[in-house]
Amino acid sequence: MPPKKGKAAPKGKVLIHKEGKGGPKSNGHAEGGGEMARLAEEVFTADESKAEEPAVEEKKPEEPSTTEAATTTEEPKDEEPAADAPSETQPAVEAEPAAAPKDTKSKKRKGAAEASTEASANETKPEEKKAPKKRKVDVPPPREGERKSGRGAQKAAPTTEQLLNYLLSPASTELCRPDDESAQVESQGADYKTYSSSALTAFEELVCAVILSRPISHKLGLRSIRTILNAPYSFTTPSAITSAGKEKRYQALTDAKTQHKDKTAEQIGLVADVVAHKFAKNDTDTSLDKLREQASHGWDMERDLLQENIKGVGKTGLDIFFRRVQWLWPEAYPFVDEKSSRGIEKLGLPKHPDELAKVLDRYWAKLDTSNLEKGDKEQQKRRAFVIICERATSADLEGKSDAILEAAASS
Repeated sequence: MPPKKGKAAPKGKVLIHKEGKGGPKSNGHAEGGGEMARLAEEVFTADESKAEEPAVEEKKPEEPSTTEAATTTEEPKDEEPAADAPSETQPAVEAEPAAAPKDTKSKKRKGAAEASTEASANETKPEEKKAPKKRKVDVPPPREGERKSGRGAQKAAPTTEQLLNYLLSPASTELCRPDDESAQVESQGADYKTYSSSALTAFEELVCAVILSRPISHKLGLRSIRTILNAPYSFTTPSAITSAGKEKRYQALTDAKTQHKDKTAEQIGLVADVVAHKFAKNDTDTSLDKLREQASHGWDMERDLLQENIKGVGKTGLDIFFRRVQWLWPEAYPFVDEKSSRGIEKLGLPKHPDELAKVLDRYWAKLDTSNLEKGDKEQQKRRAFVIICERATSADLEGKSDAILEAAASS
């Protein structure tokens, strides 16, 4: 077919692009009038049409696109006409923001100079973000007698003597017990039994260990202990628990508003029954000395006998029991269980039992022991050891380890 005259301008653009392949350098024949000129034009047009097809495919990337074709080595100048177009109808100031997204839409459409400039700018950004962190380097490490707060400021830390004295004082008890226990002790009086501040018998400690080894919170565990050890229930001897029956034990735990009531009621009944028949000398014996005699006062054997005879008593319950009873049973001293070691370490004291006992011995003459139970010097040391472990454990469980340190430093 003869070419349409209206296509003369596009043909000229393609010919210029194909000069390097030996094609004609002009398209002036498109407007000739002779026969020879017409035949020459048809031949020329046929050749020209073949050359146009690949050229059209190569020009497709010039359209705005996100395909990989846009990543060729074309200079960014191909986009200049699109940026100039809006200038006829709107001010140049408004045209610049319109062109900006086209330049930043993808790094693939940028020239080499622009890409390198952006890469260097990006490299400097992390340095700008890291700059404030350098301030931490300027903060000196904590000195002896100081500790670091959560915000990086230096706070005065108590000396070992201050800390030990504070842990043995009644003031530390209030920071290490739940708020509801403090309120109840205030309303019930000093004779009200609590796990936090009362010196309990070996049997009472065993019952408490069973309760605390259940999967309940520290607060619920202490509330359950207060409820069963005080009136109207007073489950303080094996006979008191066995004679109450399961229903009354269940009612006591219901009053405590705790969890796992049925299982716990059954468990403490089993403990009382085993102790009454195997480890007590009479109905009122709460010392468990018969157990110690059967184990030849070896605390490993004592643990084994308890675990073998009382169903459901495991490692956690035994650790709690021996941590508390060691002031009454010298063969178990010194003992620090895993839970206590975490709390002790948070207070800056040695978590190894032998090392902690040595620290207590070193400062013993400087400690106020007036609030400890009466007894010989060694028994008082063991009682002090138990209180330190218990305060550290409770402070950790209540999230008040920092409060203990602050109060001890100002004491």
